[in-house]
Amino acid sequence: MSEQTSQITTVDNWKPKVLVIGGVIGAAVGITAAYLLTQRGEEESPPEISAGEGVKLGVLVFGLLRSIANL
Repeated sequence: MSEQTSQITTVDNWKPKVLVIGGVIGAAVGITAAYLLTQRGEEESPPEISAGEGVKLGVLVFGLLRSIANL
């Protein structure tokens, strides 16, 4: 019985690790994108994102997440 309990614990232990790693990667990508946007804003005019561009970006991110889920 104890072998089965330790085996179940080992199988369920991967979920928090995946969430933490995904959160760290997502934060790193977000910070990098914001940094690149601010750098471009310093060279040119401050960034202006219209509602249409925001929707396009949201659809793009949703498609990327859907592709990752299908892996």
